[in-house]
Amino acid sequence: MNPSLNLRAGLVSLVLLLALLSVWQLATQPKTSNATAYANPEYAAMMGSATTKAAGLPTPEAVGQTLVHQLANPFYDNGPNDKGIGIQLSWSLGRVLAGFLLAVIVAIPLGFVIGMSPLMFKALNPYIQLLKPISPLAWMPLALYTIKDANASSIFVIFICSIWPMMINTAHGVASVKKDWLNVAKTLEVSPFKTAIMVILPAAAPTILTGMRISMGIAWLVIVAAEMLVGGTGIGYFVWNEWNNLDLSNVIFAIFMIGFVGMLLDAIFGVLTRLVTYQE
Repeated sequence: MNPSLNLRAGLVSLVLLLALLSVWQLATQPKTSNATAYANPEYAAMMGSATTKAAGLPTPEAVGQTLVHQLANPFYDNGPNDKGIGIQLSWSLGRVLAGFLLAVIVAIPLGFVIGMSPLMFKALNPYIQLLKPISPLAWMPLALYTIKDANASSIFVIFICSIWPMMINTAHGVASVKKDWLNVAKTLEVSPFKTAIMVILPAAAPTILTGMRISMGIAWLVIVAAEMLVGGTGIGYFVWNEWNNLDLSNVIFAIFMIGFVGMLLDAIFGVLTRLVTYQE
């Protein structure tokens, strides 16, 4: 990697950040004039306590203060509607990981079957094409009715949205394995199971991980919307609850946290994909 390029890229990123913060600061200046405040001190005091809740978007300073306050004690628990951001993110990540792992258990074996068998591909492809475009949230009412549990319904929705990219990428990776390698395995009379594990899996691993990476990104997007619908706990519910309280500083803080956690999840799969690719 070019150190000079990295330095210049960092400087450009810093300049863009400062420009964004400057525009944000200018756009969120208080609208109440000093003359009005001095003429009516009681009105000024009342508006000062509700600046972030009723006078438009909060300033960068207000959001920064919220960030410091929230991260100072992220795991506090003062009841159903007052939990720290750490607890909210933990619930969301738990649901995402549960639904994602269930999708891994189903999607990767099915992807192997579809990729190795043209017959199964033709038989299952119509169902995949029918179900894949359906919004995951469209399944939520049916899940709530049948499962009758908000937490399990959220996990089911994550499972549904995660399964398709993984299955399709796995099938594509398996089908793209060089035929010469498979012919050598047949010549050596290697069993189909060993061929799948020792030949196909290593060759298709980068494509499979790419599908898993896409699925994780979609799952993290969907959990926020799902938690807004079902309530309870989670980062999506936190955003919705703070919106109902008209606390936009907490809403913006939560948006930043959603982006930060999503970036970390994507980076993890990026590292895994590079490791598998380098080992080839």
